[in-house]
Amino acid sequence: MLALPYFYEPTILKGNTHFELSEATSKHCIQVLRMRAGESLHLTDGVGNLYTASIVEPDKKKTVVKIDLVVHTPAPTKNVCIAIGLLKNTGRFEWFLEKATEMGVTKIVPLICERSERSKLKQERMQGVVVAALIQSKQTWLPVLSEPIRVAQFIDQHPASQGLIAHCEEGHKTALKDISNSSDTSILIGPEGDFTESEITLAIDAKYTPVSLGETRLRTETAGMVAAALLLYKN
Repeated sequence: MLALPYFYEPTILKGNTHFELSEATSKHCIQVLRMRAGESLHLTDGVGNLYTASIVEPDKKKTVVKIDLVVHTPAPTKNVCIAIGLLKNTGRFEWFLEKATEMGVTKIVPLICERSERSKLKQERMQGVVVAALIQSKQTWLPVLSEPIRVAQFIDQHPASQGLIAHCEEGHKTALKDISNSSDTSILIGPEGDFTESEITLAIDAKYTPVSLGETRLRTETAGMVAAALLLYKN
């Protein structure tokens, strides 16, 4: 049996019996997939709910569907926030967003660091990358993608039960694979050129634990993926 088409509709409500699809979803269903009345599809609101719906009024701009079934998936038991330095190459940053979403990262915070070569993002475009990855991986919990923020602001505004910082400077660091499990972890990943000494000191003074991701020096986006994998899939 073919999998049902899968769409993200953030305005759908759990009590809805009928719902009007967004223009973008309507167009894709009717013009691209050529779906007709009676055919079924999946919708998610990004906060854990998966709706099975059937088309009752096909229209390329405002298709109406009937909600046939709602299944709720509980929130992830591990909250993993990756706060990662902005990259000069936006394509590499988009790659990280896509893969982090597919893996199930809870929150992604672009960091403006002292050595960052970029301080702004096309937020709407980046959000689109995250949504597309959610749809592709057929998940029901959309990661939070924050606006870019400076390192000091992040540390001040995002308390976590376990705060970590990965950097390449000398000094005592614990291997991330040896860090104990936590239900709420934030990890700081530096930009090209790494964090400055003052940024590292700031994090350590705020009780962030310095960690190592391995023996080799990793690109920023690779470091983000390694950190996500080690934190999400550790037993």
